Parts: sequence; C-alpha cells; structure tokens
Amino acid sequence: MSTSSREAPEGPGADRARPVTPAPPRLSAVRVGIDTFKENVAFLHRDCSIVDAEGFQALSKVDLSVNGNGNGSANGRTISAVLNVVDDERIVGPDEIGLSEQAFAQLGVPEGTELAIAHAEPPASMHALRRKIGGERLAADEYLAIVRDIVHRRYSKIELAAFVVASAQFELDRDEVVYLTEAMASFGRRLDWRERLVVDKHCIGGIPGNRTSMLVVPIVAAHGMLIPKTSSRAITSPAGTADTMEVLADVDLPFDRMASIAHSLRGCLAWGGRAELSPADDVLIAVERPLSIDSPGQMVASILSKKLAAGSTHLVLDIPLGPSAKVRSMTEAQRLKKLFEYVARHVGITLDVVITDGRQPIGRGIGPMLEARDVMQVLENDPQGPPDLRQKSLRLAGRVIEFDPDVRGGEGFAIARDILDSGRALHKMNEIIDAQGRREQAPGLGRLSMEVNAPRDGVVVGVDNLQLARIARLAGAPRVKGAGVDLFHAIGSLVSAGQPLYRIHADYPADLSFASRLAARSTGFEIGAGDAVPKAFGEF
Repeated sequence: MSTSSREAPEGPGADRARPVTPAPPRLSAVRVGIDTFKENVAFLHRDCSIVDAEGFQALSKVDLSVNGNGNGSANGRTISAVLNVVDDERIVGPDEIGLSEQAFAQLGVPEGTELAIAHAEPPASMHALRRKIGGERLAADEYLAIVRDIVHRRYSKIELAAFVVASAQFELDRDEVVYLTEAMASFGRRLDWRERLVVDKHCIGGIPGNRTSMLVVPIVAAHGMLIPKTSSRAITSPAGTADTMEVLADVDLPFDRMASIAHSLRGCLAWGGRAELSPADDVLIAVERPLSIDSPGQMVASILSKKLAAGSTHLVLDIPLGPSAKVRSMTEAQRLKKLFEYVARHVGITLDVVITDGRQPIGRGIGPMLEARDVMQVLENDPQGPPDLRQKSLRLAGRVIEFDPDVRGGEGFAIARDILDSGRALHKMNEIIDAQGRREQAPGLGRLSMEVNAPRDGVVVGVDNLQLARIARLAGAPRVKGAGVDLFHAIGSLVSAGQPLYRIHADYPADLSFASRLAARSTGFEIGAGDAVPKAFGEF
C-alpha cells in the first residue's frame, strides 16, 4: 500500500507521535417539553462546566451526537441545534443537555443517554446562501446544497429567514424555481404508485371554507382514477383539509396503510406529515408564515415539490382570484399560472390551472366541524347543502376526470355530476372513512355562540376572507374542531339592520371574547347599494 508524507509514522512510539484529539464533553440528555416548531434547540445550564471552557454562547450552533466525537462524525445519530442558556435547574441541570421536542424526536434516544457536544461547523451551503442574500442567481447544485442543509436542520431560524426574504426580494427566475423544486423533492420519501395516471387537485389557499378536495376525491375515485390525497393541517387558516377530514375519520395514517387504502379504494384523504414528503418545505413554511411571505417562486416550489414527491403525474391547480385572496389581479393570476406551467413541464407533471372566483368564502362554514357539515350535505344531495361548494367541486372534479384518456374534453363536469347525484360519491366517501377509521362520535359545535349582525340596511357587496378567517381562528379553530364561523349571507344578499350576518361558535369564554371583539372592529362584510355588487367572476 502506498503512503504519503502526511501519513502518521509506524513503529515503536508511533502512538506517542500522533496528536491526541481530546474527546468532546458528554452530558446526559433531558427531554424539555418545549415545542420549538421545526427548529432543533438545545438547553445548557449557565453553570455547566463546559459553557465557559468550550466557549459556548447562547444562540450558537452545536452538534449533538450519540457514541461519537461530535462535529457531525458520530458513529450514532447526530443533529445540529441552536443553543439556549438557562439559569433554572428545574429546566436542566449543570450536568445535563436539554432537548426541545423537535430535537428529542429527531435524535431518537431515551432520556439519560450520554451525548457528545461540539461546536457545529458552518453549513456547507453558507457561501451559496450569502450569494442569494446578495441578489445573485444560483445554480442547481447550490439549491441542492441549501436544501440539504435545511433538511438536516443546519440553519438557524435567522438564517432560514434570510434565505426566504432574499428569495422574495430578489425574485427567483423560472429556472431557479425549477432547481429549488427539484432539490426540495429530492429529500424525504418519494412515492411511486406504479400506475401511469396518478391525479391530484390542489388550491393555493387563502379562501375560507374551500373544502373542495373532500368532494373531488370521492367523485374522482368513484370514476376509477387513482387520487391518493395527502393534505396539510392548518398553520394560519381556520382549517386545512386534514383538520376537516379528521372530524370524520383518522387521518394520521402510516404510509403502508394509506397506500393500501388508496390502491383498494382508488383514493384517500390523509395527513401528509406521516409521509415525509419534501421535508424542507415544512421547515421553510414555518418561517414564511410568521413573516407573511408567500412569494411566487417559493409558492410554486412548495406545491410542486410536494406533488412530485407524492408521485402525482397529473394535477388540477385552483388559483382563487379576489380582493382579499392571495392573488388579487388577473395579471398576477396569469403570471402565476404561466410560472406553474413552466415548472410543472420541466419536472414532469401534467398541469391544468384553473383561475376561480375568490371574492368570498366557499360554503357556509369556516372551521373543521362546520366545513365537514357542508361537505357531507353536498355528498348527501341535501337541499340545504351550499350550492357554491357543490358547483365548484363539480367543476374541479370534472377537470380532473378529463385527464382520463377515455373522456373527451368538456365531458368531465357531466360525469362528475352523475357520480354525485347518483350517490356513488357518498358511497365512496363512506368507504374511505371506514377504511381510515370512522370517528365513533363526531365532535359537536362549540358550546358557546354569538351572532354578528348587519349594522345597516343594504346589500352585501363585499366579504373580507382574511377577516373572517381571523375571527374563526380566534374562536378556536382548528384547535377546537367545533369552533368557527357559520355564514348566513353571501355577496348579493339583501340584509336589514340588526339581521344576523353569521354566528361565531367557540368552546371557551376567552376564545369567544377574542373573536367577538375582532368582529366588533370589523364584521368582514361590506354593506352597500345594490348597484355596487361586483359582477360574477368567470372561471378561466
């Protein structure tokens, strides 16, 4: 074997000649019950002997490892974490290392395990991050390096925020969005359904009560197409699809069980967190939402990376357009549509983008229980079911069905309507609910309620989606399944002073008080003259 001049000498005394690297300090792991939301945080006591000796400071980054020597080279598991220094021994003692809920789960060791602690090396992608902060265009390998470090939690929230803000301020070009999408999809699980046609439907969000997925899935599955729907829980909205479906059935399904249900019934409605699809997206969203940043490039990469990782081949995308929606002008909607189409084409997803009416909530309920009620009323063909939710769901389901090569363009709506009217969609939904695990008893509406009344006579000429969503969240949704807002009127409705516009439901007096005070500042309804009603929006 050849050697180089750098190789250590052999023979007697060789061990003495080699430099000895001191083992990093080791501390006993303690689970600290603090949810740090997508960020690994470690806690050291100020009197810990290694704080001063090793130069550890609050908010510095450290590597924690099992059976290893720190610095990311452990024989066991290693995580990076942001360090917090505490003075209270009830949180962590001088000989202990505290782990936040996220860090404890990621490290996956029992309490009491000895952990090696060392200064973390700067993320390998830090140079690329600095270039993006400087407004430079990045290449595919640089986005791959950044996403790798995001997935492995090597960035602090401050560094993540810098990436998010820089990507929004210096807008990503089309190819950069492709690079970011592919990089995000390359980490985590990548599903392969082993079928030529795997369909999905997605909305970019921002419209309360828009639970069309819970109708599209059973309609499309009853047609025979595979539609394995993995959905998110709400972060800043009153309900996500997973929150609403959870009123009816279990959504926290192991992947194998979800896949079995989808294959046998041609559809499912499950929470996507278990599937570990595009984990970098979950980390970035945790930073984007508090900053209220939802730039076009990041939005496209977020949505399409999840669909690519989920194994979708064909996607119908709903872009609601309205004065209080995420997209507020037709120019902006068309620009976003073209960006989605460009990226989808490059990552191999067949995409049909639909620009829809986003002037007001869809359906009558805002909040998990109320939205589940609306969905079931439509599936049961109840005359009291919200007609706007029914019609929009049929249009979207029809567009998905038209991906079927045996269906001619324009025939999808009629096929979807027949499946719904005949009861086949309801039967399919009940099969899915039973397979996922039907709730023995659905939660009831919030025990407390109050009505918000019209301040004057007139016609409803505008509805503020954001305000109604905030009111529903303050009432407790989605944390409290029965909390939310039950709408009595929509744009174009004639109202009289003192007539209820909607009812707020809550379970706790404080929640009802918070929601009612916000509604008192602004009901979210604009009352005006009949000629001020905006014209009906045409779907594109």
